[in-house]
Amino acid sequence: MTRNAIIMGAAGRDFQDFNVYFRDNPEYNVVAFTATQIPYIANRTYPASIAGRLYPSGIPIYPEEQLAELIEKHEVTDVYFAYSDVTDTYVMGKASLVQSMGASFHLLGPRDTMLRSSKPVVAVVADRTGAGKSTISRMVVDILLKMGLKPVVVRHPMPYGDLSVAVQRFQTHEDLDRYHATIEEREEYEGHIDKGIVVYAGVDYGAILEQAEKEGDVVIWDGGNNDFSFYLPDLTITVVDPMRPGDQSRYYPGETNVRLADAIVVNKVNIASRKAIEQVISSCRALNPNALVVRTNSTATLDKPDLVRGKRVLVVEDGPSVTHGGLSEGAGAVAARSVRGILVDPRAKAVGSIRKAYSRFPKLGKVMPALGYSDEQLKELEKSINGVSCDAVVLGTPSDLTRMIHIRRPVARVQFEASEVGGHRLAALIRGNKRLKEAPLSR
Repeated sequence: MTRNAIIMGAAGRDFQDFNVYFRDNPEYNVVAFTATQIPYIANRTYPASIAGRLYPSGIPIYPEEQLAELIEKHEVTDVYFAYSDVTDTYVMGKASLVQSMGASFHLLGPRDTMLRSSKPVVAVVADRTGAGKSTISRMVVDILLKMGLKPVVVRHPMPYGDLSVAVQRFQTHEDLDRYHATIEEREEYEGHIDKGIVVYAGVDYGAILEQAEKEGDVVIWDGGNNDFSFYLPDLTITVVDPMRPGDQSRYYPGETNVRLADAIVVNKVNIASRKAIEQVISSCRALNPNALVVRTNSTATLDKPDLVRGKRVLVVEDGPSVTHGGLSEGAGAVAARSVRGILVDPRAKAVGSIRKAYSRFPKLGKVMPALGYSDEQLKELEKSINGVSCDAVVLGTPSDLTRMIHIRRPVARVQFEASEVGGHRLAALIRGNKRLKEAPLSR
């Protein structure tokens, strides 16, 4: 008997779970995806070209608010939860809703969803969105390059454009334009591209892996949110955030990542309190006593500090970190204050969806989130930024927004680097990994 299923997601883990577990599985009929967290995903269709022979019309994507209605309408027997950076309480709340409708609630795990690679895989994941995975991923790239290996980065999906594009390859800024990459995508890709590293992303991570394996000696899984890897890692590096102590065991699937880790990187130790750092280390050791614990500084510096020093500035922060990541402000605010910049409160000047973000995420402080998931939202962000009376704009987002919108005031960008405290133990761990040591060179 075929079971009717719904996959709850946010255009990431949900598509991976479908592709590897449900796509050619006659025991299930996936009647719908539901979508949340990310705008402009609901009310679309997962394309037939990727959905496979069992779904000649594709699969509809609905807002998660319609979940109960969909369960009843389609006589759904099974609901699979497949998105990240939510509290354990939140997950169980969804489970209770599903069970109250008579359906079963599921979480697929690594054994059912991780793909095996012919090349070594290093996974960089986290306990929370905004922990600093990007800077640690770049550290890993540098270590591998010094070993004489050629890394290729595969980024957790952010398929906000054409869902039928199964594989995206980014090597230049022109590629970002060609695929109409959003701000969030550019935040993650630009740092690698600027270092000459190829980045893959898209919708079908089996097809992506086949391409990535042809280009590099090592695949780096660059995680999104606090999701776990889509590929079976030879080494798992979990970045944890001491600015949010206790979250290591409160958020799904961040705790999974802590438990899976070969190395736990306690990032931002240069700005967190000693008490918070020790609390996070203690929490992580309780969950995973065998992992190597490494401390790293996360340094945010301004490329044009004189524009900010003692001036009234608008800080535009990395969007995910200060929205569902739960931070009130980010690296932009830290960098601005380091040169006595005075933060201007932008909330009164925000328009459209940018204004709505302050209501949806009340923890947001005197900063503006860099949200740009559509042309319309980019225009709203531009209008919101230009409406603020200030001397300069500080871009705390890793993306160079000046490539996408016109900012009328002088712009200073924040540059991010991570450095290990007290030695090079992370490099030693990577160099000592058996599969990485034996990786054949492609050059």
